[in-house]
Amino acid sequence: MTTEVWFTGKHWDGFIREGVAFYEKRLRPLLPIKLDILKDGGTGADALEREGSHLLKKILPGDMIILLDEQGEHFNSRGFASYLDQLRLKSPKRLIFILGGAYGFKDEIKSRSAGLLSLSSLTFNHQLARIVFLEQLYRGMTILNGHPYHHD
Repeated sequence: MTTEVWFTGKHWDGFIREGVAFYEKRLRPLLPIKLDILKDGGTGADALEREGSHLLKKILPGDMIILLDEQGEHFNSRGFASYLDQLRLKSPKRLIFILGGAYGFKDEIKSRSAGLLSLSSLTFNHQLARIVFLEQLYRGMTILNGHPYHHD
């Protein structure tokens, strides 16, 4: 199983690029991971449709999709680690976390997903959410692997 994280949106500011690279490097020994940056749907009434159509073309049979969405399930770090472990036990071909654009996800993408995950009740811009999610993914993997990174 491979784990992928798909981000939509514009190119990153320097500090975002550095933060993403930092956590990607830390994750690699714990989790085979691939990051992919997808073009967002732009603006206008059909932006959500354009972005959704692009995502649907990339999703393959056997992929398990988890959407990062403000309406998703909330976890503390240990709860997220357990959730992550349960997803991995299902042994999908690819486990894909998707951080969508500013307009969320079209219903067809939501119905194809195995779950919705919220990072927080707070609102983050999409660039900062990338770092926050990767840090939590790293934290979850360290919990599952018995590393001393997380403190209760």
